[in-house]
Amino acid sequence: MCDFFRKSAAVLLAIGLAVLTLAAVLGSSLPDSFFVENGSSLRLDSLFCVSAKPCENDLAASANVPGRSSSTLMLFGSVPIKDVDTQFVQRPMLVPCGNPFGIKLMTDGVLVIGLQENCGKCAARESGIKKGDIIISIDGKSVLSNDDLSSIISRSGGKSCKVDLIRDGEHLSLDLTPYKINGEYKAGMWVRDSSAGIGTMTFYEKSTGIFGGLGHPICDADIKTPLPLSRGRTGSIKLNEFTRSKSGAPGWLSGDFVNGSNTGTIFQNCSDGVFGELYSPPEVDHDPIPLGFRQEVRSGEAEIYTSIDNSGPQKYSILISKVDLSGDSSHDFEVKVTDERLLEKTGGILQGMSGSPIIQDGKLIGAVTHVLVDKPECGYGIFADKMYEHCRQRSAAMQKAS
Repeated sequence: MCDFFRKSAAVLLAIGLAVLTLAAVLGSSLPDSFFVENGSSLRLDSLFCVSAKPCENDLAASANVPGRSSSTLMLFGSVPIKDVDTQFVQRPMLVPCGNPFGIKLMTDGVLVIGLQENCGKCAARESGIKKGDIIISIDGKSVLSNDDLSSIISRSGGKSCKVDLIRDGEHLSLDLTPYKINGEYKAGMWVRDSSAGIGTMTFYEKSTGIFGGLGHPICDADIKTPLPLSRGRTGSIKLNEFTRSKSGAPGWLSGDFVNGSNTGTIFQNCSDGVFGELYSPPEVDHDPIPLGFRQEVRSGEAEIYTSIDNSGPQKYSILISKVDLSGDSSHDFEVKVTDERLLEKTGGILQGMSGSPIIQDGKLIGAVTHVLVDKPECGYGIFADKMYEHCRQRSAAMQKAS
């Protein structure tokens, strides 16, 4: 009998430790905040029974934050996992697009993309300037373009200049002394003040005209860092023939700007995509659909809207796998094209399809962001609510300003 009780206690202890370990693992793999539709409760699509209950120490409620509360995620209804912030919102209705659009960006300052030796000398390098630095001003004069930089340096007379720049988000001031090369004063660096390209629009909101696209930033082609945005605009694109994807060599969409086709402005270029306001929305056959929240995304079948020619967005089937809610990964979930029509035409995902909206269970839940080089039928996606949050912040700022 004693043996029986000892074995039972050992089993119960092992089960208890396993449950606590599982709770700890789930705690590290789940986000610290969620959007929840007004009138609903927080529910997680999980292999395990994860529910939420109001937090006993509701910091958000005690601080009188409208529409926010704290919840405790519970495993099997009894084991606490972690406290999370819950924000109750009216579920947005968004138009899924899938249309190609042109992007033109002007940088905020100029981006240093290379350093050049002149007769063994480089004034920029000797001053401490590095690739990736964003030069904002020289001797108090704003630098908004390549011409601004050249003009200020050429008029320096070789005297030391104070260069104000941003490096990794930190403001720095350096002293630069230009060298006279072939009768002209030079700093010995290449800079960029603008960029242009094409991408796919993910959604727009009819009530505000705000849109989101790409699901990743526009980066400089040489140093692969996001371009600091001063201003930007969108335009219509006429697609040309695409290059088909194959293992080891993803294909790409190519297109040309339609002359005089300004369709909107861009207010943000960040890690989650490109965002702006449209005054000429794309023509689509889709009605607005609800925004899906990240906890509603599940592994399984879904579909994308995307364009590979000028006939407009078409619907194709995909499979979603490896959903990651933690926010620690560089990608939110993995996608695989399963539609034979798209596979036969393109070989999978093309560069330029980034931003193609993903629909699951009648909701806009994400966008395609990347293609896998060795498996072009596979790629990655971003949660749509993460993209929409940038638009939501803009709308709030607009309302506050008015």
